[in-house]
Amino acid sequence: MLTKNVGKMIAGLVAVFTLTGCGDGVMYVDRALFNPPADAVHGFLGYYDQADKKTACGNCHVGIQADWETTKHAVAYDGLVSSGYAQDYCYGCHTVNDLGNPISEPAGWNAVQDTLYHDVQCESCHGPGLEHVTNPDATQPLASIDVSYTVDAATSCAECHQGSHHPFAEEWSQSAHATPIAYVTGRSDPSSCIGCHTAQGALKAWGEADAYVEATLAAPDHEGITCAVCHDPHGSENTAQLRFPIDEPNAQTNLCMKCHHKRAEPEVDASTLRGPHSPEGPLLLGEGAGWFPPGFTPQTNRIFGSHGSTGNPGTCATCHVSGYTATDAETGAFVFSATGHLFLAIPCVDAQGIPTTNQTCTLPERQFESGCTGAGCHATGDVARNAYTTATTRIANLVADVDALLALPAVAPEFNRFDGIFTVADGAWFNARLGELPGTAIHNPFLAEQLLVASIQAIKDTYGVTVPAPLASLELEL
Repeated sequence: MLTKNVGKMIAGLVAVFTLTGCGDGVMYVDRALFNPPADAVHGFLGYYDQADKKTACGNCHVGIQADWETTKHAVAYDGLVSSGYAQDYCYGCHTVNDLGNPISEPAGWNAVQDTLYHDVQCESCHGPGLEHVTNPDATQPLASIDVSYTVDAATSCAECHQGSHHPFAEEWSQSAHATPIAYVTGRSDPSSCIGCHTAQGALKAWGEADAYVEATLAAPDHEGITCAVCHDPHGSENTAQLRFPIDEPNAQTNLCMKCHHKRAEPEVDASTLRGPHSPEGPLLLGEGAGWFPPGFTPQTNRIFGSHGSTGNPGTCATCHVSGYTATDAETGAFVFSATGHLFLAIPCVDAQGIPTTNQTCTLPERQFESGCTGAGCHATGDVARNAYTTATTRIANLVADVDALLALPAVAPEFNRFDGIFTVADGAWFNARLGELPGTAIHNPFLAEQLLVASIQAIKDTYGVTVPAPLASLELEL
């Protein structure tokens, strides 16, 4: 877990005793801040007061202790026992031990099964605390935000959050979040990118003043968007310990939209016109997305669909972080529990419904059920698939119309992305590029269609041209 600055360290706790027989004076006696560790070999302290769930670390890190008490980690042991499914191998991920930290041999609960090691406490991620509490200034047991997910190299969250029942690490490792540094590698100045494309950059951009092992690494060695970027290991008022809410339809405060809201509108004053870049948030919300052609005045200046309305309180996460359980078609036995951490709304799955490592399947092979029907929006996966197919086709036809118009001799000279002059042709091109993004037909097909129709009309009115046949037969009217 990350170590937050919670103000001054408490140097010592005192117990007050009123003495009788020795006068009426009051004596203050220092109380030991930690108990002798049950696993003295490795120095895991565990609970200071198990009955009140006060960790040894919490004697000084009071604020973090209070936050941690609200998390599922704080009830991990009792939760396992009360589930009725506890097996011997389960306890390792529900206690303080060598999992989740640099210790590489059985330690803590895995060495000495003492009740002081119940639950997933501070030392589960930070490692043994005995040396630190003995000499606080000389040692800083920082946690890692790295996610190595193989059995031999597992560290931090991945050592427990993996496996067929909760394959968070395995799915994450296949997602674009795992290797976003690739987007900035080779850039002469990646500073404008790392705030969303690396873990260190995002945490700094969000004002998270945490200390962790990899905090001082330079940009080329930054981590991907790891667990600790989105989830606060110490606790949060948001669901799933998320650093920001996912149920706020606001591009500034919504967790996903903190990054997925870039360049949704054209940079009309720039010397080079660039296409949209991660515009999903504004597009979903139906505001601040696309180029509005002259005369284009949608009602209340906003066009949105159900995906971006109050009917979808989970916003992005409803579709992109949708978990489900795959069972054997013949026996109904458990096979796999998808966590949604591929972050794909319609993933490719195999015959058993398990997401595949190859995500290049055709549309009929994609899984529409979990995100589209699980939230109660669409009756069946086929209904959702048909809606997506229809919207994709309509938008693709309109994009083809715009591109055909931009290629006409009367229009082509007006489209120049590098002359620093923004024209109607430039705006129409931007809207076409917004329309052809893979998720546009899901995020907001209504806004995309109207922007493209209005762009076509603006080109006609401005340059006196018509859409070449046979594309004209595909046009839609406002």
